[in-house]
Amino acid sequence: FRVLSMSTSTLLRALNSTLRLPSSPVSRLRISSTVHKNPLTRRLPLVVRSPPASRTLTSQVVAMAAAKEVSKNKMYGGFNKRFSHDSACLSCEMKFTVYLPPTASESAKVPVVYYLSGLTCTDENVIQKSNVQRKAAELGIAVVCPDTSPRGHGVEGEADSYDFGVGAGFYLNATVEKWKHWRMYEYVTAELPKVLAGAVPELDLSKQSIMGHSMGGHGALTVGLKNPTAYKSISAFSPIVNPVNVPWGKKAFTGYLGEDEATWKEYDACELIKAFKGDKLPILVDQGTSDNFLAEQLKPELLEEAAAAAGYPVTIRMQEGYDHSYFFIASFMDDHLEFHAKSLKA
Repeated sequence: FRVLSMSTSTLLRALNSTLRLPSSPVSRLRISSTVHKNPLTRRLPLVVRSPPASRTLTSQVVAMAAAKEVSKNKMYGGFNKRFSHDSACLSCEMKFTVYLPPTASESAKVPVVYYLSGLTCTDENVIQKSNVQRKAAELGIAVVCPDTSPRGHGVEGEADSYDFGVGAGFYLNATVEKWKHWRMYEYVTAELPKVLAGAVPELDLSKQSIMGHSMGGHGALTVGLKNPTAYKSISAFSPIVNPVNVPWGKKAFTGYLGEDEATWKEYDACELIKAFKGDKLPILVDQGTSDNFLAEQLKPELLEEAAAAAGYPVTIRMQEGYDHSYFFIASFMDDHLEFHAKSLKA
């Protein structure tokens, strides 16, 4: 045996970003430690042993790096709970917030609505600005709010603009090597649900819906359309519906996915609806008529045209006088939660 000693969080970052096991069954990490109240800040003994089969180091580390609760605030009888964990697919520490309604318990699990935020946001914006908790408490629905990108990698240019890099993950899996850690699609669809299953046992993850705003509206539409069996319904506020044809999308897709525009289509709601096969999820979109980004970046009429051509029923509501802000989102949040409740509790 070879015994190492270093902080767990340091080891996680190093292993997740640099190491993979060989294809032959040589070795993988098994972790043996005593239990500490705060294992991420203590130095733990690690033992390397030979197992019968090869496996990525990442999967072993994830099992150790469970999410820890970092804050809790009571609201409408339920709780806003914020968590931190070391992400395997993003190779960094990530935070997410869950609102649990007062009825939630391990013996009475509640359905889930994911909320994907827009450019420059974190997991906290919708929690602090939309009053989503009031209707969620009434309906007995949990709301899960992830961050919008990986953070802390120090990639050159990651913070140079508001619409690319940090705070602008666009809910895709980057294929350009420089941005290899920008894998928010995998994080939202694969890793986060597994983390939630361990950290928040009050959730019924067999009943999930998804919504979002702006870039997050694009994320909700594309994630839902690409995974129609994982979700019950989709909604969006002011979504970027056709990113392959607007400046925000072209900049992000060129940077993250490269110059081959054919690869962009799998993250475009209009393209996905055109090619959609199978059972159709209900979709609700709200868009303000006084949104400064309406004509150049959002173009909801393109989604309406694509849906009509594909025979996919989509409800698009133009809301007179509303802009792109959380004042708009807060005004119609109740409608969206009630829309999802119909599918989640059917």
